[in-house]
Amino acid sequence: MPAPGPYLWLVLLELALAVATVVGLRFLTAPYGRHGRPGWGPTVPARVGWLVMESPAVLWFLIVYLTGAHKAAVVPLVLLTLWQLHYLQRTLVYPLLMRTGARMPVSIMAMAIAFNTLNAYVNARWIGDLGHYPTSWLADPRFLAGTVLFLGGLAVNLDADRRLRRLRGPGETGYRIPHGGAFRWVSSPNYTGEIVEWFGWALATWSLPGLAFALYTTANLAPRALANHRWYHEQFPTYPPQRRALLPHLL
Repeated sequence: MPAPGPYLWLVLLELALAVATVVGLRFLTAPYGRHGRPGWGPTVPARVGWLVMESPAVLWFLIVYLTGAHKAAVVPLVLLTLWQLHYLQRTLVYPLLMRTGARMPVSIMAMAIAFNTLNAYVNARWIGDLGHYPTSWLADPRFLAGTVLFLGGLAVNLDADRRLRRLRGPGETGYRIPHGGAFRWVSSPNYTGEIVEWFGWALATWSLPGLAFALYTTANLAPRALANHRWYHEQFPTYPPQRRALLPHLL
């Protein structure tokens, strides 16, 4: 548990945002991607939006981490590598592979920037400065299980994104039913994978800020997975009935 003070309040703020997010997303679906719609103000190309809004998770995280007392320690460096493995892909690679023409409301981008700035700070400050991770932590079952979950979730996430991109040929628009991989069981395995990733991070770091991020990710992505699942059924009468939205055989 972080010591009382401004840092703890920032972590508690993230937990409160998770609650507010899951409540708010019961009544509306964020207007980007297949759920894009007018009425949310000016927009930017989706590629630009993703690059800008995810950048704090790479750059600000690194800056905060490098101010920490444990920045050169082995375990914090391993945790830094895991974090950057996800966010370098999400910030630099993912936008470049997006289809051209898609747009994103500036309001969505701004909210993501604010959250990523907060989240990067509390997690980087913890692993680089406030947390205690002796080298023996690399053999701790919590670290090992968390790392397996993180890398497994990342693999599911990347595979799902690849399958979604391949649904369209050059110049094609519109949506199709995705198949293969974890799409055999759920409609949004990209979200399932990302949620698993960050619960793996929470376990590997064994920290309140890590748990706050995992809970926020679930609060943000689970409602969207449910919305995607409804959308698929509305758009495709032959949509596989055995699929669930997020968790195989459960949800």
